[in-house]
Amino acid sequence: MRRLVFLLCLVLLDSSVVLAASAAAEAVEVQKRGRYLFRLAGCKECHTQDDGPLLAGGRALETPFGTFYSPNITSHPTLGIGSWNEQDLRRALRHGQSPDGAGYYPVFPYPSYTGISDDDISDLWAYLRTIPAVARPNDQHDLKFPFSRRELMWGWQLLFFNSGPFVADTGQSEQWNRGAYLVRSLGHCGECHSPRNLVGVVDNQRELGGNRFGPDGLEVPNITPDQDSGIGSWSASDVSALLEMGMLPDADFVGAGMAAVVDNSTGYLTEPDRRAVVEFLQQLSPIYNPDFVMPEE
Repeated sequence: MRRLVFLLCLVLLDSSVVLAASAAAEAVEVQKRGRYLFRLAGCKECHTQDDGPLLAGGRALETPFGTFYSPNITSHPTLGIGSWNEQDLRRALRHGQSPDGAGYYPVFPYPSYTGISDDDISDLWAYLRTIPAVARPNDQHDLKFPFSRRELMWGWQLLFFNSGPFVADTGQSEQWNRGAYLVRSLGHCGECHSPRNLVGVVDNQRELGGNRFGPDGLEVPNITPDQDSGIGSWSASDVSALLEMGMLPDADFVGAGMAAVVDNSTGYLTEPDRRAVVEFLQQLSPIYNPDFVMPEE
């Protein structure tokens, strides 16, 4: 009887060790997936100053509405998001609201992030929790009236914001839908590459058709397959090379903000995801934008 009990204890102990090892391995995989999502979502570019601590905030973003400063999203309990839980992150990404219910300005691209899947939010949260805390206070936005009144965001969201996860188009391929998810939701490319109206709403009728008044007042080009003002003359390998290493078809390289996007985000795309993005971009409806037509010599 004692031998039987001893053997049973050994079996249970062995099972618990296996389960613990399995749980630890799964945690590592979740954080690995979260790091990949973190890169594709572009969190570093906006929430990290040049040569500053990772995600400690303070990057200035000049817009027609004033200057926004990105917040600290490290795990600091009072100056960052260390007091948040996963539901708080989900609420921010899906609904554009802070834990206390205040509406975020759409300079935080939640109109695109709302499409991120629940599983991806969970994995992203697991990775964000590993970022070391940094005791850096947030800067106050410097905005023009009436945009300085944050309570107006309730009305803006009511009129212009539709929340909800990405819904696949059943008439398109799985690869196309993956590309659409990466471009429209996780990668939020339209937040820079699409024009906006006078109250900052992205014009989805001209999706990715170029924006003369992009971040920091810089022009952001048309990346639809229009032959005259977009990337209609680019091959699939041309688009892939830009995403992977920032190289243009003429062998020059992108600069300014897009260089940072390549270095911190699109350069980490897996080969299948890069192919998906290329397929989606090349099958978009072409948008002619005269602002980006090369003048005749």
